[in-house]
Amino acid sequence: VQLQASGGGLVQAGGSLRLSCAASGRTFSSYFMGWFRQASGTERECVATISRSGFSTDYADSVKGRFSISRDNAKNTVYLQMNSLKPEDTAVYYCAASAKARPTCDYRDFSSWGQGTQVTVSS
Repeated sequence: VQLQASGGGLVQAGGSLRLSCAASGRTFSSYFMGWFRQASGTERECVATISRSGFSTDYADSVKGRFSISRDNAKNTVYLQMNSLKPEDTAVYYCAASAKARPTCDYRDFSSWGQGTQVTVSS
């Protein structure tokens, strides 16, 4: 599956952004999806994941209550709604797909990656 992320940008603290990730190729609904982020000089961090049906989601503690992951299998797209953004949310955000039956929130369980979109939150 090929992934194309978009929607990043510059926003003030407290603001919102919505990231999108469009998939092409094999059947999108057969993939478990995730959003990851990587700030300069840090390891890639799992932000949120969503099951194939969209019924099950999981979030990093740092974003719980502020971010929401969703997917539209008819549009082959996964979203990340980010509210109440903080300067520490600044990073390159990547969408990723996993063909594993039950992947963990670990980048090594995800085999397909989008190109990344920069999110910068100013204080």
